[in-house]
Amino acid sequence: MSAKDFTTTFITDHSPEEVFNAVTNVRGWWSEEIEGNTAKLNDEFDYHYEDVHRSKIKLIEVIPNQKIVWLVEDNYFKFTEDEKEWTSTKPTFEITAKDGKTELKFTHFGLVPDYECFEICQDAWTNYIQNSLKKLIETGKGEPNGKDKPQTENEKKLSTK
Repeated sequence: MSAKDFTTTFITDHSPEEVFNAVTNVRGWWSEEIEGNTAKLNDEFDYHYEDVHRSKIKLIEVIPNQKIVWLVEDNYFKFTEDEKEWTSTKPTFEITAKDGKTELKFTHFGLVPDYECFEICQDAWTNYIQNSLKKLIETGKGEPNGKDKPQTENEKKLSTK
């Protein structure tokens, strides 16, 4: 792993199975506008946020209660010069039991500081993982993008570009 790939980690009292189930419930923490399946090997889903961001994602590695790897097969950003940033990158969720707790490590392999979207994407992923996904695990309710509302301040800014 390059130290430049975006990574964020948290620890929870919940089991690896509960963390895995929450991660695969992408509509529960990232966006309610996900189309397709999000839990099993070779599942594919489409994400879109208004006319600002669209992605086609495939699950290329799924080890229950341990690891999930997405491959971004196609991506569109309205706000970057290279609209295809993220294409061929690999958002990865690693789940590890540690001292009676569970660690979730999220790394977006390929999302590096050289990317024009890095700062905005880093802020968005931090919110989705540290806030929304963690809340879904710990309370049963995340804070995904709704069908008509921006989730983060950065997304609100992007909507006006």
